Amino acid sequence: MSSPPVLPISNVESQSQSQSQAPIATPAFRSFINHISESVRQGLAQRRPWTELADRSAFSKPDSFSEAALRVRKNYSYFRVNYLTAIALVLAFSLFSHPMSLLVLLGLLSAWLFLYLFRPSDQPLVLFGRTFSDKETLGILIVTSLFVVFLTTVGSLLISALLVGVAVVCVHGAFRVPEDLFLDEQESSASTGFLSFLGGAASNAAAAAAPVVAAARA
Repeated sequence: MSSPPVLPISNVESQSQSQSQAPIATPAFRSFINHISESVRQGLAQRRPWTELADRSAFSKPDSFSEAALRVRKNYSYFRVNYLTAIALVLAFSLFSHPMSLLVLLGLLSAWLFLYLFRPSDQPLVLFGRTFSDKETLGILIVTSLFVVFLTTVGSLLISALLVGVAVVCVHGAFRVPEDLFLDEQESSASTGFLSFLGGAASNAAAAAAPVVAAARA
């Protein structure tokens, strides 16, 4: 007797489990977090010694505004990672000193991650019995982000903390005398402006995160 034909069995259970898996436990989210952690670790590895940053013997008053601007540009080229770390610490201190603003920002970030970026495309957002499309979800998140940033105290807190951090960096860069020993190397291998560095970092982060987000939305 011939054996009965074997019917293909689809792994419905595993598919349903993967679809019902929480966004925070998905491989795409873990890959995204690992990439962010690795990028931060590599960036901090390039920082200069903090003792060199705070060397009091290297401080002097600039003779003119143009000299102060030149010092800021050269010192930023050398202490770039240290300066950005200092600005980040000022932002973190401001947020931790205002817990409600910190909770609002964490909630907004969680909404972007779990309601849009890492939500599977075959699982529409359902709130209060209504199903929202991807465009509607994106629109709601954009409007909510604009409201939080511009119409609450969160935006003013972030802007004021950022201005304080930039002011600290500019004052340090203006009064610290650059050393000619490293200027030629740094100016030939590094960009010299805040916007150029942040723009490059943002482009790299977006390019690296795009495949991860695409996998989560697939």
